[in-house]
Amino acid sequence: MKKNKRTTIFPLIIFFLFTNIFFTTGRSLIVRKGFDQEVLIIGNLIIFAVTLFSFWLNKRNISVPNPNVFVRGVMLSTMLKLFVFAIAAFIYIYLFRSQLNKPALIACIALYFIYTLMEVSILTKLLKEKKNA
Repeated sequence: MKKNKRTTIFPLIIFFLFTNIFFTTGRSLIVRKGFDQEVLIIGNLIIFAVTLFSFWLNKRNISVPNPNVFVRGVMLSTMLKLFVFAIAAFIYIYLFRSQLNKPALIACIALYFIYTLMEVSILTKLLKEKKNA
């Protein structure tokens, strides 16, 4: 039975929606714990967008017969996400030096790791389902 192509990214979309719903509806809890709500929402959006792009790139690499292409693609996408996130973090730090919210920045780093782990686990499952893998 063939899986629908859209269902492969379903866990990423669900995680994104749940985190954004929590960040928007749990404002009082988030602010009380010392997090900046806007930083969390924007950071989550940036990481999600880059994760979808890198997932799309890596999903194309699964069909290539050479397994090294897939490994290089995963490493490249991880580095791409890291650099995009680092640039976004440096822009945030530069623009809001006096109002910097370290807990929200650390939470965004945790989101980066969660999205990366989810993406790699989904891609690994897809690679195992491939007939010639």
